Amino acid sequence: MNHTFEFLTVTVAIINALLIVVALFVVPSNRRPSSGMAWLLFIFLAPIIGFIAFLILGGRYLPRRRRNRHYEVKKALQKYVARWVRKSAPSVPRVPDERLASAIALGRNLGAFPMMGGNTFSLHSLYNETFVEMARAIDGAKKFVHMEFYILVRDKATEPVFAALARAKKRGVEVRVLLDYISTVRNPWRRRTQKTLEDMGALFRYALPVRPWRGEYQRPDLRNHRKILVIDGTRGFMGSQNLIDAHYNKHANRRRGLSWKDLTVQVSGSAAACLDAVFATDWHAETGELLQHTLAIDPPVAASGGTAMQLIPSGPGYVNENNLQVFVALIYAAKRRVWITSPYFIPERALMIALKAATARGVEVTIFVSEVGDQPVTYYAQRSYYEELLLAGVRIFMYRPPYILHAKHFTVDDDVAVIGSSNMDSRSFNLNYEVSMLVQSADFVRELDRVNATTIAHSRELTLREWQSRSVFVRLVNNLARLTSALQ
Repeated sequence: MNHTFEFLTVTVAIINALLIVVALFVVPSNRRPSSGMAWLLFIFLAPIIGFIAFLILGGRYLPRRRRNRHYEVKKALQKYVARWVRKSAPSVPRVPDERLASAIALGRNLGAFPMMGGNTFSLHSLYNETFVEMARAIDGAKKFVHMEFYILVRDKATEPVFAALARAKKRGVEVRVLLDYISTVRNPWRRRTQKTLEDMGALFRYALPVRPWRGEYQRPDLRNHRKILVIDGTRGFMGSQNLIDAHYNKHANRRRGLSWKDLTVQVSGSAAACLDAVFATDWHAETGELLQHTLAIDPPVAASGGTAMQLIPSGPGYVNENNLQVFVALIYAAKRRVWITSPYFIPERALMIALKAATARGVEVTIFVSEVGDQPVTYYAQRSYYEELLLAGVRIFMYRPPYILHAKHFTVDDDVAVIGSSNMDSRSFNLNYEVSMLVQSADFVRELDRVNATTIAHSRELTLREWQSRSVFVRLVNNLARLTSALQ
């Protein structure tokens, strides 16, 4: 018995040592130092469990078939975008600031979409009224409706949208729907939602399915986090709001009175056509079907100018962290202010340095976050950055409960803004498919400032003195969560 125990002990020790040695060669390769160190620490402390977790969650590349589809549709997209620019894109106002022009060029080179004019917009910050506006737009569809949402549920709040989809299908309109697989299978309303889509005759597919028995597998914590609705390639919606009740249909949220505050932008013009092209890339990735008729639509040209917008898709299919690079470039371009709204704020080192550089040169940097959180690890991890931000001169406003501030946008000076689905965290920069819209428009920023004014009215400012008085236990929890968040 003793010999058997000694043999097992030696065997486990040898396996642990080999796994640690292998990890030293494998883990740091093409990985951020903070992420590599977090994984190595996990493997050193628990070699077998840590290495198994790394094999499941540490891979950063998509399966070959999905990568090939992405490259295929990217080539088609580049061809169509070139045609849009040549034939249909209105003139875009000249960018007087060379640094801002560089950020726009960066977005074009990384995401394929240029800054294009000829757009109109409206912002929607009232949760249920946004669904009413979506339904109204769908009722005007003549050719197709394309929907892509991280969370898509038929419930009492979203019923107007599903009813409008059913009416559109009866008129002969094509309806295509993409749903994130993991978020869908975890939702108790999934069968009702799926049956509704089946009964109306909509074409729907799951994004990033994890079904090894069907040969469908990739890193299981990758998500399609986009929120897109496009009607006929001429009107579109995008932003932070999922298609679900404001309480997310959770009894615990209702007991606490907790509801989500989001922001969605409705656009008409070239930006809607670009949104539809993003949908087409994701549809092709899941089905292999290239929506030629969708990509062939010429963006409508406004009679006089219009708002200049640039779409910036990002995600695992893009290897250069498109959103992070553009965000950092815009912050470096700021001269007067940077106002950021993000429910999950865990800044990459490059982003933190950019924010510190901004405050050091006299730029006003303000961040809006929720005072309470719905994702415990992320919530505590982001709080570990507050002291460093406050010491750098960043102002932090916390949106009071019982609301989760879920909107995702930021402004640079008085004429540039970004709105979309992307958080300011490593998950949105590395693991999620996101879509952001860069807008060059003083009118748009004024509208966004009205939203920000409402946010400030419902928030309280966090002071350095208050934050430094937190307990040792709170500090420990925040720091441990910060280490966990680095496992990317």
